Amino acid sequence: MRLLLLLLAGLSALVCPGLAQRADLRVAEQIDMPARVDSNSPAFWREGRFHLINSDGAPALHTGASQLELETSEGIVIQGPERHGMWIEATWADSDGTVYAWYHHEPGILCPGTKLTAPEIGALVSHDGGKSFSDLGLILTSGDRLDCAAKNGLFAGGHGDFSVILDREGRYFYFLFGNYGGDTFDQGIALARMAFEDRVAPAGAVWKYHAGGWGQPGLGGRVTPVFPVSAGWQQAETNAYWGPSVHWNTYLESYVVLMSHSCCRPLWPQAGVYVSFNPDVSDPLGWTVPQQILDRPVAYYPQVLGAEAGETDTLAGRVARFYLQGWSGYEIVFTKVDPNVFDPEEPPEPYKPERGRSAPARMKPPVSAPR
Repeated sequence: MRLLLLLLAGLSALVCPGLAQRADLRVAEQIDMPARVDSNSPAFWREGRFHLINSDGAPALHTGASQLELETSEGIVIQGPERHGMWIEATWADSDGTVYAWYHHEPGILCPGTKLTAPEIGALVSHDGGKSFSDLGLILTSGDRLDCAAKNGLFAGGHGDFSVILDREGRYFYFLFGNYGGDTFDQGIALARMAFEDRVAPAGAVWKYHAGGWGQPGLGGRVTPVFPVSAGWQQAETNAYWGPSVHWNTYLESYVVLMSHSCCRPLWPQAGVYVSFNPDVSDPLGWTVPQQILDRPVAYYPQVLGAEAGETDTLAGRVARFYLQGWSGYEIVFTKVDPNVFDPEEPPEPYKPERGRSAPARMKPPVSAPR
C-alpha cells in the first residue's frame, strides 16, 4: 500500500501544472543575519516593525524597520520546562499582538557511546512581541523506536528540521518536517496539520498525514512522507531531502518549499538545494518533482525572506532574498513558464548595489555542519 502511495505521489507531481513555475538565483549584495544560525529563521511583523529570530541551540530576537535595518538584538527567555537545545523555526503573529512559535528540541544523547539524539517539535506563545515565550508543550513526536546503530552521525530517529504555514483560508497550520526514524518507507519530509483555533492549546491537537488521511496523532502517530528518502537515515549512504522551508508566493499563487539534499555519506553532506511547488498545501500529493536550484553549497537551511513590507519567511513575492544558514548573497526570482511559449516571461531588473559597494563574485556562506 505504501509503495502504491509513493507511486501515486510521483505521478501527480509529473502532471501538476506547477511544473510551469521556476525559481532562479541571481547574485546580489551580501547580507548576514545578526546572530549565528543553525536552523530556519522565522520572521513576523508587529506594530509596524520587522522581527527576526535566529537560533543556534538558544534563540535570539532581532527587530528593526526591515530585514536590512535590524537595530536591536536580545536573547529570548523561555518559561516552562528546561529544554536545553532549542531552535525556534516558525512563528505566527495574531492581529492582537500575540505571537505563537514552534521549536525543534534535541533532548541530548539518547544512545550511550554515540552522539545520537532524536528531535521533537513543540509550541510556544509570547505576549510581549517575542522577548519571552511560555512553553505550550510537545506537539510532534515519533512513535518509532530509536535506532542506535544509525549511521547518519546525528539522529537515531525523531521529528524535526521543519517549517509551518497557515493556509490561505486561515483554517489550518501545516507542518512540513523531517521524519528520521522507523521503516525506510516512512522516512523523509512528512506533513501534519492543526486547526487554527487550537493554536492556544496545541498539545494533542496536531494530526499527521498518513495513508491518504489526517488521522494519525501528532504525539507518536505514523506518517507517510510526501518527499520520501531514496536511502534511509540509518544508512551511511543516506540520500534524502530535509530541512523544508515553506512560503506562500503571491506572484505564483502557489506554495513553495525549499529543501536541502543530503547525499551520499554520513554527516549530512550538502548535495544541493531543491525547490518544489504546490497550489494547495492541503493536497499532500500536489507537490511537484523537486528541481535543483543550487549545486553543492557549503551551508544548510535554505529559506526566503520576502523583500516587501509585510512579507516574511512564509510570505514573499516574485523577488525575495535567498538565505543559507543566515547568509544571503543571492536574490531568488520566481517565474511563470508557459509550456506553449519558447521564452519564459522576462524577469524583473536585477539588484543594483549602492555606489561604492559591489555584489559578491561567488557564493561564500559560512562553513559549518548541521547540529
